Amino acid sequence: MPSTFNGLEVAKRALHTQQTALYTTGHNIANANTEGYTRQRVNMTATAPYPAASRNRPEIPGQIGSGVEAGSIERIRDSFIDKQYRQENSKVGFYESKADTMSKLESILNEPTDQGLSQTLDLFWKSLQDLSVNPEDSGARSVVKERANALADAFQYIHGSLQDVRANLKNEIGVDNTKVNSLIDQINQLNGQINKIEPHGYVPNDLYDERDRLIDELSGYADIKVDYRKSSGQPSPIAQGIATITLITDNEDVENGNDEPIKLVDGSVDVQPGSEEAVKHIFADFDDDNNLKAMFFAQPDRDLTVEEQTDNLVANYSDEIHIYASNYDVQGKLNALIDGSGYLKDFEYGTGDEEGTAAGEINEMLADLDKMVEHFVTEFNAVHQNGYTLSDDQPQGGEFFTGTTADTIALSEAIANDVDLIAASSSGAAGDGENATELANVYTKRVEQFLSYDDTDPDQLDDKATIKSYFESIIGEMGVVAEESNRMKNNSGILRQQVEESRQAISSVSLDEEMTNLIQYQHAYNAAARNMTAVDEMLDRIINNMGLVGR
Repeated sequence: MPSTFNGLEVAKRALHTQQTALYTTGHNIANANTEGYTRQRVNMTATAPYPAASRNRPEIPGQIGSGVEAGSIERIRDSFIDKQYRQENSKVGFYESKADTMSKLESILNEPTDQGLSQTLDLFWKSLQDLSVNPEDSGARSVVKERANALADAFQYIHGSLQDVRANLKNEIGVDNTKVNSLIDQINQLNGQINKIEPHGYVPNDLYDERDRLIDELSGYADIKVDYRKSSGQPSPIAQGIATITLITDNEDVENGNDEPIKLVDGSVDVQPGSEEAVKHIFADFDDDNNLKAMFFAQPDRDLTVEEQTDNLVANYSDEIHIYASNYDVQGKLNALIDGSGYLKDFEYGTGDEEGTAAGEINEMLADLDKMVEHFVTEFNAVHQNGYTLSDDQPQGGEFFTGTTADTIALSEAIANDVDLIAASSSGAAGDGENATELANVYTKRVEQFLSYDDTDPDQLDDKATIKSYFESIIGEMGVVAEESNRMKNNSGILRQQVEESRQAISSVSLDEEMTNLIQYQHAYNAAARNMTAVDEMLDRIINNMGLVGR
């Protein structure tokens, strides 16, 4: 038979268990507005009954319960939804950054507006048409000169502004790299703390919450995969374990020469969680034009600056510790910044040919503008040199523009000093403005009609294209990319919001539910206390009031 005092023990266990549930509910209520907090619950389990099944005696009809205990305190969280959220968060980070970059490019080109490059071009062509009507008018010639200067300034301004944006994006990459490395360190430190607690059977739920919050934040910068392994010792069955964070790329997690995935945080048994050997930091190497040459992933050296460590990695590069930019295709904010700022394809250190091919949104925009300027200047100069000026010293038209790129185009010094050198005539007659008309037609003339047309040139524009249509195609393509980026940003944001709402429905603290639980556990606690009072009264009757008859 169970002890006479067994009832007190059952009541005491009930009091302790309901008290634990009350404390846990209070903890949930206190953290209702804490970012990243996951609500917790007490898993109550019945304690072993008396007696054990193998020891049942015939006079005991069945097992007698011995009460309840708080088996564990568990977070209410769905790991599958966590994975979904991080995948969508990586996409949101990518498209938000890409949309922001494209918005900056649209602001620089400022099309279609009255302040954009196309308006400057139109004003220049209009000034040439006016000159064709009044070829001897010095005022019309001066307007052509000023419009030409304005056009050259517009190209140079766009080029300079794009370079400024690139420099800003490079700086942002550096800031984000620092942030990513800090997140990696914090996650690793939490791994170390968790590794010291779990082997003793404890479940550090609040440390799990902080680690998950940091992993969520990290997923916005790069696409990552999170795996867990059990701690050594005697961990609880519900212990989450030590996290390993692996970088995901487009080539099936094979990022380097020895076919090993890059582990930003290594939680395997081969390293000590929380140690320096368990992390890899990101280091970026840029060329003089702010193009990314390579991303390095290596253990940090706390005694060196980031620049010194990067220089060491470049000097002692190995395929095992870095990714070439052309192979770096990872969803997330970092990749969008790299695509925007620019990177080098087909680049390798130590090969003797370290030029590479510049790629990325800004590089493509600069290349398109340079190609436009080159064909425009070449053809415009060719037509101008076919005409005649008003100067007796130099009757044949000379070079009108110098430079063949957006940052070097300028009005020739000769014309800047003497507007009579503008070759408006095609016959040499003073009143002939036919060549000015031909100059104006350069903007809308098909490439196959260019005087400078060369069908063997691989960089030649399409035969049916015009300078105007080519520029419109640049603007149109930019607009399509910007629109698509904004559309994907909105779509991915909606999907992330849906996943987040699902996660909140499972894991967030509902004050109404917690208040209900509070009342429920309070009544259970009161009932357990009343049970103890009943047992106490029973024992008092037995001890103090039985056996008094006949005294």
